[in-house]
Amino acid sequence: MQPPIFGFNQARDSIVDEVVLRVCEDVRDPLLALNEAAFLEVRRQEAGSPDDVVPLSEWRAIARSLGKMGDVESRTKMRELVRRYAVDVAGNFDPKVYKFASRAVAPLVGTLMSPLQTLRHFGGAFDLRALDGRVVVEGAVGRIRALAQRGTLVFVPTHLSNLDSVVFGFALERAELPPATYGAGKNLFANPLLSFFMHNLGAYRVDRRIRHGLYKAVLKAYSCVVIERGYHSLFFPGGTRSRSGAVERRLKLGLAGTGVEAMARTAARGDARHVFFVPATINYLLTLEAETLVDDFLQEEGKHRYIIEDDESSRVARIASFLRKLLGLDAGCVIRFGAPLDCFGNEVDRDGASHDARGRSVDRLPYLLDGDGRLGPDPARDEEYTRELGQSIVEAFKRDTVAMPTHLVAACAFARLCEQETGSPSRDIFALLRQHDDVVVPRSELAQEVELLRDRARKLEDSGRIVLRAGLARATGREILDEALRAFSGYHATPVLEPRGADLVLVDTRLIFYYQNRLAAHGLAADLVAGPPHDVRFARFVSSRTTSRETRHGLR
Repeated sequence: MQPPIFGFNQARDSIVDEVVLRVCEDVRDPLLALNEAAFLEVRRQEAGSPDDVVPLSEWRAIARSLGKMGDVESRTKMRELVRRYAVDVAGNFDPKVYKFASRAVAPLVGTLMSPLQTLRHFGGAFDLRALDGRVVVEGAVGRIRALAQRGTLVFVPTHLSNLDSVVFGFALERAELPPATYGAGKNLFANPLLSFFMHNLGAYRVDRRIRHGLYKAVLKAYSCVVIERGYHSLFFPGGTRSRSGAVERRLKLGLAGTGVEAMARTAARGDARHVFFVPATINYLLTLEAETLVDDFLQEEGKHRYIIEDDESSRVARIASFLRKLLGLDAGCVIRFGAPLDCFGNEVDRDGASHDARGRSVDRLPYLLDGDGRLGPDPARDEEYTRELGQSIVEAFKRDTVAMPTHLVAACAFARLCEQETGSPSRDIFALLRQHDDVVVPRSELAQEVELLRDRARKLEDSGRIVLRAGLARATGREILDEALRAFSGYHATPVLEPRGADLVLVDTRLIFYYQNRLAAHGLAADLVAGPPHDVRFARFVSSRTTSRETRHGLR
């Protein structure tokens, strides 16, 4: 049986109609909603952000006329704007384009971060068959496959790189799981070729620069409607790529809440559609954009700039370099599907039954009753359920994190950096990274420390609190260290750890910090993600230090 998304185009207009109806019904004060939207959009576009679906001139005209609008006129204008946004957001799915893309141009589109559905029969220089053993798929695949026949799946993976869509799409293909619709940043639609394929393969456009309530309501309503109609979905609950390299602990749950709402709405209609959330972790030996992301984190610009316009993922040469490196590494990426959850954070078995933390069976429908015993959505109640779901997803992320050799080696190297700089573990990441003398560690000692850390991680794995990548449990510390050094060498612009005789020099402390952060939530690394207040001098430090190192190593 074909996945539901193959019939998407026939339903697209009715989906848009339903989104418009819901948003307009939910807005109690259209004049207030228009006022907020006009104020924020005029300010944003006057600051230099380009015109969008609604241009600056139109927002200025709306702002001038708000004082004269009556209720009917304001509702009419609001409905017009909501429809324009909904049409712009909504994706398409053309089976013919899918078939063509998967066979003919998938190498190009996949390399440039294509949608999930373009990954079948990936040919040419980046043949997906070459990824066997390089990209490993594991976890509760059989259970999830069974649940796809019983309800709607919402995949919620961790997010490290703009290539996550590519590797996660490959994981869905490998696991024989259905394709999913997902939100993609509107900046990724700027290329006409990419835009054609993404827009026709289920991706819907999300403009993260627009912050007013009407637009956010359109996005939430769209997500809710497609889930209600049985289209499997994917979104990254972290909201954006992890700048620090750490596993997400604080989630943006707006779209997760649409899963609860979708189930409540279908239950109220007497045809409850069960929604199953599938946490997953994407774990890399190397991260494509590590240098840009960690600099952004350390300079504390990430909280102000949601989209990095120019990083490694926007440069074809860097993507090609990364993929060549990945194809040369065994298990260079591991995608691990966690145990599926219901909308309330309970684990679900392959028959679709929910169980609480003690293994007792849970009836889901009573969760959806209001105070009068009626089934249906309740924003306050559903918000609390979504918070509980978010906690379960965070726990799943931590439990299904796959420790890689680069993480273990970086954690030990960073511990040495802490000891060298202060004599004891420091809480000030800026003080640690500002040190100017390279730290030298005997290779044999670092290998011993890696083995000890691996043994600690193995105890956590025995209690179900982390996962070691296959083979690490039996590897020696020297073997783990050698694999990490092979991964680091030849890709990053500056060396991470550089051999010097029988020693290793901790060269790029930023990247050591970045990779060790993956284990911070497990107590296996220095938990410095929530660092001190921003030091305005650090931006200059990063730039000058990087330049001096590149000059020293003949990279410039």
